[in-house]
Amino acid sequence: MVNNVDRFNHLLEVISHDNFLNMQGIGNEVPFFICPFNPKESLEMESIEKNLLKNLKQKEISVLSINLYDLVIEMMNKEGDWDYYNKNESSLKKKDLLNELRGLLDVEDYLVPFIEEKMNESSFKVMFISGIGQVFPYIRAHKLLNNLQKSAKNHPTLMFFPGEYSHTAAGGASLNLFNKFSTDHYYRAFNIYEFQV
Repeated sequence: MVNNVDRFNHLLEVISHDNFLNMQGIGNEVPFFICPFNPKESLEMESIEKNLLKNLKQKEISVLSINLYDLVIEMMNKEGDWDYYNKNESSLKKKDLLNELRGLLDVEDYLVPFIEEKMNESSFKVMFISGIGQVFPYIRAHKLLNNLQKSAKNHPTLMFFPGEYSHTAAGGASLNLFNKFSTDHYYRAFNIYEFQV
C-alpha cells in the first residue's frame, strides 16, 4: 500500500465485500487474514482501525474487535492477578515474570477460551484482533491463530500485525514481528493487501 488513504480504502472495500464476508475465494482454508504494517506506523494503523470500525458500522457490518492488551488486563482483573503484578513487577526477575505471565495467559488453556466467550456473547460478521505487539513475548501471533482455528472458522478474522507477513519458496510463510522476529511460521492466513474481491 502506498499511503494511509489507499490502505484504508482497500481494507474497507475488501472487508465490506460479500465475497470476503462469505469467505469466498479462499478454498477450504481458515478465513484468517493478516494486515501487516510498519511498526513505526502503529498510531496511523490504530486510526485506520477506528475508522474502519466506524464505516463498517454505518454499512451494518458488525465487528467483534479484540485488543489483546485490553483483553489480558480484563482476564487478569477477573482472576485477581492484575493488582499483584502491577505492584510487584519491578521486584520480579524478567525471566520469572515472563514465565508466570505465560502460565497465567496460556493461549490454549486461558486466552482462546476467553476469546471464545466474547465470540459467543456477540453477534458479528468479522473479528478484528489487534494489540499483538503489546503482548509480546508472552503471547505469540502464530500460537494464537493456531489455537483459534477451530472456533473462529465461521467468520473472517483480521489480525493487525506490526511487522511483515512474508512468503518465500524456501522458508514458507512467516510472521516477522516488528520486522525483527522471524521464527513464527504460520501458513494458513492470507495477506489482506493481496486479497482481491
